[in-house]
Parts: sequence; C-alpha cells; structure tokens
Amino acid sequence: MRLLIEQPRTMSSGSSNFLLVPIPEYPVLDCVPNKNVKIVVLGASNVGKTALIVRFLTKRFIGDYEANTGALYSRKIHLDGEQVSLQVQDTPCVSLQDDAEGLYCQEQINRSIYWADGYVLVFSINDLNSYRTIQPLYQHVRRIHPSGNIPVIIVGNKNDLLRARQVPDHEGKALADELGGPYFEASARENHESVQAAFLFLCQEVSRALGGANGEKRKGGLHLARPKSPNMRELKRRFRQVLSSKVKSATAL
Repeated sequence: MRLLIEQPRTMSSGSSNFLLVPIPEYPVLDCVPNKNVKIVVLGASNVGKTALIVRFLTKRFIGDYEANTGALYSRKIHLDGEQVSLQVQDTPCVSLQDDAEGLYCQEQINRSIYWADGYVLVFSINDLNSYRTIQPLYQHVRRIHPSGNIPVIIVGNKNDLLRARQVPDHEGKALADELGGPYFEASARENHESVQAAFLFLCQEVSRALGGANGEKRKGGLHLARPKSPNMRELKRRFRQVLSSKVKSATAL
C-alpha cells in the first residue's frame, strides 16, 4: 500500500527552522478515483485524535492543538493498486454520562458516524477513563448502523508513555476481540509506522466492504446532514499557531 503525500516545505525564523506542512485537498493524479473511502476518528478528550490524523497524513507530529471542533481532510491515495478518494473526519470528544453507562455525543458526531464507512476508536493507554468510553462508543455506532458490516479498529495511543500506562496491552486486545475489530497500539509522537499501519488497515477493510458500491451511501436508516466540508486552511492555521508560539518562546529566552 502506498500513500501519496506532498513533500513538506520549511519556514525559517531567526536561526531555527520549523516545519510547516501543507495538506493539499487533492494532489493531481492521472485519473479520477473510482471509490470513496470515508472514515471517522472517535474518542474521548486528549487521546490524540487530531495528532494521529496529522501524523498519518503528513508523517509529522504537532503536540499542541486548539480544542477540537472537527475537520474533514480529503486525499487521493493508491490502495492495493487502486486509486481511492480518502476522507478522514476528525471529531470533538465524547464522554461518559455521570452514571458511567450512557454516552454524551454532540450532534456533529452522530452525523459523522452516519456518514462514515469505517471507524477508528481511540483511547490513551495512560487514561483508564478514555478506555472505558470505547465499548459504549462502539455500541452507539451500532445503534446508528444497526445492520451490516462495520469496519472498525481500536487504537491505544500514546504507547510511548509506558511508565504511565493504565490500560494493559492484553485488555486492549481483549476489548477489540469482543467488539470484532483489530487492536493497534500506536504513538502519534514517536512512531509514524504504527499510525500508518492502523489507518491503512482500516482503509483496506473499508475498500473491501464497499466492493463494487463505488462509495455510495447505505440506503435507508437515518437521514442526517453531511459533516462539514474539507477545510485545509484550518490545519495550516494550526501549524502557523504552533510556529508562532515556538518563535515567541525562543524570543523570550
């Protein structure tokens, strides 16, 4: 599997160089993709959803982000020799209700779940509460899609923080087995390969599930509005914000 990504450019400020990685909406390829792969990344607060997406699409890690309002990133990729239009939906956080059984989701998240064809459920290995949201989150997805195959993966992020681990590896695997999806441990901060492997696996599963459907939406079920349109300027603005804060910190020293 090969992911086509535009090479990053650099910006310099004083004696320091910082990477500013633009993500173009659609790099020019030779023909129009014949399949649309739509995946959504879901999870609790501060588990690294945006960092995982940015790591996957740019191979870069940015540690500081504003509160996540959700953004849709569009890309064209080669997947097993086939050109595919890939869309990755970032989402705000979900949280457990006070009774620790119900799940609180913004309506935007419900729209994203209905829209998507594959699901990345993320928790942080050093945050037990984020792990506890995964099963009710999966059940919530199932309620929106009560029938049919649901390509899903479970990702335990931040496995570079092993000393702070609160969720053992075997518990992550056991939960993934129970929910019927594979388990990946990853580090958006330190390991691009682990992030790439997880996302590309899901893309492959979605592509197979779509078969000859050419990405057409399931018939019937809920009729909800599509998530917000792609906004590449938002990610560029976030990179500039990080760059600005680093320059200010260096100036203050």
